[in-house]
Amino acid sequence: MSSQATPTLSLKGIGASPGVAVGHAYILDRKRVRTPKLRLAEAEVDPERMRMKTALDLSDRQLSELKEQITRSEGPEHGLIIEAHRLMLHDPMFVDEVNRLIVEDRINAEWAVRRVARKLKHLFDNIPDEYFRERRSDVEYVADRVVRNLMGQVVDEEVSLPDHAVVVAHDLSPADTAMMARSGRVAGFVTDLGGQTSHTAIVARARSTPAVVGAGRASEQISPGDLVALDGTRGLVLVNPTEDQLALFHETMRRHAEMEARALEAKDLPAQSTDGFRIRLVGNIEFPEEISSLLSHGAEGIGLYRTEFMFLDRKSPPTEEEQYRAYRQVLEAMGGRPVTIRTLDLGGDKVPGKTKHEKEPNPAMGLRAIRYCLANRELFRVQLRALLRASVHGNMRMMFPLICGMSELREARSELEACRTELGRAGVPLGKRFQVGIMVETPSAALIADRLAQEADFFSVGTNDLIQYSLAIDRQNRDVAYLYKPLHLSVLRSLKNIVSAAKSAGIPVAMCGEMAGDPIYALVLLALGFDELSMTAGQIPTVKGIIRESSRADAEQLLETAMELTTAEEIERFIRTEMDRRLGEQP
Repeated sequence: MSSQATPTLSLKGIGASPGVAVGHAYILDRKRVRTPKLRLAEAEVDPERMRMKTALDLSDRQLSELKEQITRSEGPEHGLIIEAHRLMLHDPMFVDEVNRLIVEDRINAEWAVRRVARKLKHLFDNIPDEYFRERRSDVEYVADRVVRNLMGQVVDEEVSLPDHAVVVAHDLSPADTAMMARSGRVAGFVTDLGGQTSHTAIVARARSTPAVVGAGRASEQISPGDLVALDGTRGLVLVNPTEDQLALFHETMRRHAEMEARALEAKDLPAQSTDGFRIRLVGNIEFPEEISSLLSHGAEGIGLYRTEFMFLDRKSPPTEEEQYRAYRQVLEAMGGRPVTIRTLDLGGDKVPGKTKHEKEPNPAMGLRAIRYCLANRELFRVQLRALLRASVHGNMRMMFPLICGMSELREARSELEACRTELGRAGVPLGKRFQVGIMVETPSAALIADRLAQEADFFSVGTNDLIQYSLAIDRQNRDVAYLYKPLHLSVLRSLKNIVSAAKSAGIPVAMCGEMAGDPIYALVLLALGFDELSMTAGQIPTVKGIIRESSRADAEQLLETAMELTTAEEIERFIRTEMDRRLGEQP
């Protein structure tokens, strides 16, 4: 097909896995099966419940086999996602509610499954954490599997992909994504739904496969065989690009491949500016499966290990032993490199074992993160004990999320010390004392950073929350998302204040929000003086390249000029122009 046979269509989504890809579209049409809706006679209720049990058992066997396949080929970490789906099949919130509808409302099992799934998905809407909001799709995957089994339809259909395929889908299940990614034939992914923390994004990043998610109606607008060029960094998808556009993409691919090759050669070289300022580049992870990619891209450690995945879709929280094993696995895999583990950052409305779901008026500002942990001490202590035990096995640091004031930090540290004493008296082996830091992600913490720096061992700036709280906008709300500006003067002044407070107190200061891995902001962060930047694996080579080819003195001059401007738009335009010029000069 000629790239100019039809007009070029440009689609914008979310850059979920960096890199550039060009290939022909393979449309994966996993259409949701139409759900029959039937009323049951009294005599049909018990047989219907038995039919439901048979479908659940079959679904469980299928997922068990799938988990084994993926574990064999990809390692045990990939299997955790599938295991979460198996747990959902046994969750009373799902199973008991379906059976109740069959008995009380006398409706068929398929209809009952869809109704319960819809109700559970609504519960996820009240969760401030983006990672957990994305788990809405897990409910849909499990419900769809059960309904298909009830109707005797094929569930895990084999997909035969051509080479260099750009897979386009409304959404992708973890099984689809993992199996296609490992085939070696996928050039990239494009999905209508999803965000930075959807399974497609996580698996794509682990595989270093370019991906654009949240692209609206891409699966309807792209036809099978269309030539597709996608940029997983900028979130751009071009369908049937012109020859000139295609040439630009191929040139970007060539430069990206060169950069990747240089990154592998330079992976053990430091991210050090030409005038000697050293920044440690580390990685953000949700799953241990991402570690191999981090190390191959030159990560010097883990700057943010999110522990929430272990609490995913369970009827009870993970035990101390389960958590200990998970933390130990990551610490040992990193071979002595520093690993910063963040304590539980969940909203109070989504915690395992909590059956009453009261919708908070504003969950992002409600009972979440450190607030929830301090309100539920035993849940918190279980995690702290597991972390203390795991510290024997590597170079661990720990940080508390959403600290707003000194009293929260003191309370959290007091709990940690109480757990340390308890384990010590019981004769449990403990590692040496590790650094205990905080996430600086609220305006209050930024404003009293000088005081917090007296009692925190390090700072890690969570820009995602800091920016939205500082600018009073919900970045998930499409109506105001355009106001989310990392280069807003108030944000730059906050960052300057945080770094200054850390330097004055002699403690390290890191950044682990999305801003850290965006090449556009690399010189701004170099100028501010961050000691550590944490990002996804694929972002490390570009950021390292920029730092190694720049002087901090030049970066400071750039920032000083930028901060003389007033509006966020002016500052962003100036920085982007300067960065485009610098990046354009690189081979």
